[in-house]
Amino acid sequence: MTTLSITGGRVLRPDATVTRADVLVDQDAGEILEIGSDLAGEGNETLDAEGSLVTPGFVNGHCHVAMSLLRGYADDKPLDAWLQEDIWPAEGELTAEDVRTGAELGLLEMIKSGTTAFADMYFDVPEIAAAVEEAGLRARLGHGIVTVAKDDEGARADAETSLEVAREYDGAADGRISTAFMPHSLTTVGTEYLEEFVPKARDAGVPIHYHANETEDEVAPIVEEEGVRPLAYAAERGMLEPEDFVAHGVHVDESEIQLLAEAGTSVIHCPASNMKLASGMAPVQRLRDAGVTVGLGTDGAASNNDLSMLDEARDAAMLGKLAAADAAAVPAEAVAEMMTAGSADAIGLESGRLEEGAPADLAVIDLEKAHLTPRHDLVSHLAYAAAAADVRHTVCDGRVLMRDREVLTLDEAAVRERAQAAAEALSARAGDDE
Repeated sequence: MTTLSITGGRVLRPDATVTRADVLVDQDAGEILEIGSDLAGEGNETLDAEGSLVTPGFVNGHCHVAMSLLRGYADDKPLDAWLQEDIWPAEGELTAEDVRTGAELGLLEMIKSGTTAFADMYFDVPEIAAAVEEAGLRARLGHGIVTVAKDDEGARADAETSLEVAREYDGAADGRISTAFMPHSLTTVGTEYLEEFVPKARDAGVPIHYHANETEDEVAPIVEEEGVRPLAYAAERGMLEPEDFVAHGVHVDESEIQLLAEAGTSVIHCPASNMKLASGMAPVQRLRDAGVTVGLGTDGAASNNDLSMLDEARDAAMLGKLAAADAAAVPAEAVAEMMTAGSADAIGLESGRLEEGAPADLAVIDLEKAHLTPRHDLVSHLAYAAAAADVRHTVCDGRVLMRDREVLTLDEAAVRERAQAAAEALSARAGDDE
């Protein structure tokens, strides 16, 4: 057995308390063996956590990692115009190689900001899976289905691809990759395809993930055409089960909150994207009060514009208070839980907690910074003050992915160089001369 000791730090426990402790990891099994004192020297390898906070690795519950190539490509527009006028045309020019390059850039950014697991909806999923395997993270991947503007043959092929990807890649990368069936949204996938393919996804034993109630423009057509709210429409088609999770949930009413709570379906809150696209403010405190599991996600870098879960945590706490008109809403402890165990539970992973027997996914945050001084409350610092650049070490499945800010699984300079070249070529093909 090969072991790793993370020594000298303070450890964030599942009950949101912080204690001085070392962490001993079984690297072969990828799990935590022990959390306690005097474990220095017990490991074959050691990570210094002196003056640092050891937290669970952050879990990004919803993103489109390859869209990192489109960071800053189109800004300051509402969702529909942003997608139709800029993003979808540019994505139409993406090659499989571009997707691999964009995924590598996004994974590099996540490792450097302490994220160890994520859920991703995109296309050319084999390229993303290969990047995940190389980078060493944990992921739930799926092919996003869009049937609007496609003929029946093209729409069916898209849905079949999502099923095939879910079946083929579940358990890949030595078990670090899980999958899901991923219709893009309730308004971009036709009813007939949901009714045909959702039962097939159930037969395949994979969860379902989709965008829901992100904007008012996504709610109105379903209410007008179907006579029910979007999540009631989803429930009628078998898309609200305990293993399922939806992104955004901004414009949910009380009946839909109750539907989610009763079904056990989770919501991934993406505050930065929702603010930037002026989509609205999700009722996070009301969702949590109703018993809905709420995780946290960045969405894609094209609408955020970064993949830092620490940035997202601060946004979630601030926006949650504004949405509830209550300074006590969405407190620091809730945000810390949402970005770790909450997201992990939502997307069906066992990570997100530092305890014996749990997956050895963790981040080490350097506290010896001016903006993290004084140390009255480290959970408060995690929610309100810590930044991506404060992450010293990142570990996933017992493997050190970053040590002292040096990423060990990807060549940072080469990834950035390839990404810049790919983004410039993509912009030229898409007709943007800037």
